[in-house]
Amino acid sequence: MSLRPIILLSCLLLASCATSMPQPEDNSSAVHKSFDSHSRTLYLYSRARLASHDGDYLEYIEKAIKLDPDYRPPYVIAGILMSSAGKDWEAADYLRKAVKLDPSKEDAYLHLALSLTRLFEYEETVATLKALIKVNPDSVLGYSLIKVNPDSVLGYYYLGRTYSQMKLYRDALGYFKKTLELRPEFDQAAIDMAATYESMGDYPQAIESYRAQLGRDETRGAVLQRLIQLLIQQRRFPEALEHLKNAVKSGLGGQETLRKIGLVHLELEQFDEAIAVFGEILEKDSSAHHIRLYLGIAYEEKGELDKAYDEFIKIPADVAPYPEAVGHIAFILKEKGDNDQAIEILKKAISTNAGHVELYLNLAALYESIGNVDGSLAFLFENEHLFPKESRYQFRIGVLLDKLGKRAESIERMKKVLVLNPRDAQALNYLGYSYAEMGINLEEALKHIQLAVEIRPNDAFILDSYGWVNFKLKRYDEAVRLLEDAFSLVGDDSTIAEHLGDAYAARREFRKALKQYRKALEIDPDRKELADKIRKFKGEHGEK
Repeated sequence: MSLRPIILLSCLLLASCATSMPQPEDNSSAVHKSFDSHSRTLYLYSRARLASHDGDYLEYIEKAIKLDPDYRPPYVIAGILMSSAGKDWEAADYLRKAVKLDPSKEDAYLHLALSLTRLFEYEETVATLKALIKVNPDSVLGYSLIKVNPDSVLGYYYLGRTYSQMKLYRDALGYFKKTLELRPEFDQAAIDMAATYESMGDYPQAIESYRAQLGRDETRGAVLQRLIQLLIQQRRFPEALEHLKNAVKSGLGGQETLRKIGLVHLELEQFDEAIAVFGEILEKDSSAHHIRLYLGIAYEEKGELDKAYDEFIKIPADVAPYPEAVGHIAFILKEKGDNDQAIEILKKAISTNAGHVELYLNLAALYESIGNVDGSLAFLFENEHLFPKESRYQFRIGVLLDKLGKRAESIERMKKVLVLNPRDAQALNYLGYSYAEMGINLEEALKHIQLAVEIRPNDAFILDSYGWVNFKLKRYDEAVRLLEDAFSLVGDDSTIAEHLGDAYAARREFRKALKQYRKALEIDPDRKELADKIRKFKGEHGEK
């Protein structure tokens, strides 16, 4: 039904009432004037609602307000429309008036709070939302509430959002929890609560928060997707894989889910399983070139270089995965002893794809891998002007400078990386570890590595650096704890094993120290300096 006949009918009814109602003789004109004014206000308000579809509503609203400044609805619609148009200052003015005219009606509070949030007026936002949850409606903007608790679910939810934006995370958590008590199926509140835990660096609690919302219902897609993503970020791959498989069983297994399953298998070095998953996707969509890249990598990691080459070579030059595919092709050629062809194929790719930084990094890595570190560095210096804001490029230069013994220059490059990307975990770790090895700036080193751990908490090499800085600071108990964690994650790294031995020795646990030194030498028998260290250690402490 059209809204216009209803509006006209309302106006006619109001006008009829005004003319037929008996009036005292001494004030009849005043009464008629009052009814005519209200009728006109309602008419203008209704016209404003209709005009809002065409964007020409403000004229009618202002006329309605002028005729009857105490009639609340025009203020509400003006505030909502102004807010949707991005005019939050104006919206807030209208909505404040609406709240003041009738504080018992909830419809203006939430819109006012949203506009205030966008204006960063957090204190007034909080006050507005706290007023909203005292209103006690049965519903807020169409959302049915639990009858036994008539507080506003959305009021609690947006209080949580506001406190989170203010970085008052503990307060935010309290309001998100209240929201979920009132409406357990409110997925976005669960996601925001877990995200708040993430902001606090409490990743285990964030994961548990998602899991609590899933319960027995693995089909809650938004929560499940975020849980899986967080598990992958935290490198908890077996758990991520379990949830990914449950997603498939629940009918949520599109190509993206299968892609993640394949990549997790790849991370877990389950190459046959990864190959099967990527192959299944390509059977359905042979143009999924990024999947073909992963399939080639799986074959390459498995040691089946010919099969890997066959997949990489199928990737066209005009698609996004091509630069990385060319890099893999070059390294396969290098493994087969054809260095010249490997270099040539990368140079040719660069000549036709000059804007792809991956090609430059791959050619530099190829030079380095064949022992030409100077040539690799010279090539990167020559083309540095092409990628002034690319942190990976600066990082690679820093690593090569360190390899050539130019540690001071290397450190300056790592600082440049962190200017470009303050959360580059590799650069943070590299800089912190360099300081630790040099025995300088240890507190600064600790801060860098603590941030790296926050970003990548299950990276064994970053944990090793964390333990090593604590060792240098003579915090031996903490060093042992961290280095044991690092060695449990990667038990075949000679340096981590030696560091743990040094930490044990510092605590005078000589038997454990010697055991670790021997493990380190067993992992890397070519480390003559480690063999000398073991002989000296046995001479000083005897055969323990």
